[in-house]
Amino acid sequence: MTGATDERLRLGLAQLEVEPTAVDANVERALEAISRAAERGADLVALPELFNVGYFAFDSYNRLAEPLEGETLTRLREAAADHEIAVLAGSIVEDLAATETADTPAEEGLANTAALFDADGELELVYRKHHLFGYQSAESELLVPGERIETATVAGVPVGATTCYDLRFPELYRRLIDAGAELVLVPSAWPYPRTEHWETLSRARAIENQAFVATINGSGRFPDEDATLLGRSTVYDPWGTTLASSGDDPTLVVADLDLGAVDRVREEFPALRDRRL
Repeated sequence: MTGATDERLRLGLAQLEVEPTAVDANVERALEAISRAAERGADLVALPELFNVGYFAFDSYNRLAEPLEGETLTRLREAAADHEIAVLAGSIVEDLAATETADTPAEEGLANTAALFDADGELELVYRKHHLFGYQSAESELLVPGERIETATVAGVPVGATTCYDLRFPELYRRLIDAGAELVLVPSAWPYPRTEHWETLSRARAIENQAFVATINGSGRFPDEDATLLGRSTVYDPWGTTLASSGDDPTLVVADLDLGAVDRVREEFPALRDRRL
């Protein structure tokens, strides 16, 4: 694979089956998805939120937390380099006290952390989920929120990341756009029955920011929490049009992003220039 051309970036969304606490099996699924995405010519592949542990496996967070240098991200970093494809490692439960290679928002505790590796396996971006879910969820009690907003360039495209519940907070996306992002990746563990929220919020973030938004959800059921992930991983263009989407079963979604679309849409319909706040 030679990377994106001047005209497009091929993006893969790995909608994985996420088995609660089955880290080895989940990571193997992620590695297989990275390989498949590379075979299909993807420049970048993204994984779901807490793909290795499972979002709703709250009782296992402490036991299964890893630093950025831990086994899960090391294997994905190596896979990125081996297949010459950029990888957004959707997120893991990060042990902040054990992380050594990046600044952390606290000296100890856990975070919901996504890491972006380039096609050489180099760490380009770390995003820790800013908005922690409290509604029928233990996340806000267990984790430390992130603070930093960064972008990275993948094959010439400025990329940012947010995570799941962050979709409900449009000001975060405005800050990413102001930082230059043209593609925002949103690894998630979004459950039934809130399908309409998932689809509406994601499309709205694309429309109002005139940027590509790609939502990467998992697939699977968490019996202890009576939660089922709804899948429906989707790529939206800067008009909010769906470029590619899935159902609720495990799959690989692939879409070609027209890299000139962001500038054209913003020039044709200059809503961002008309901002007063």
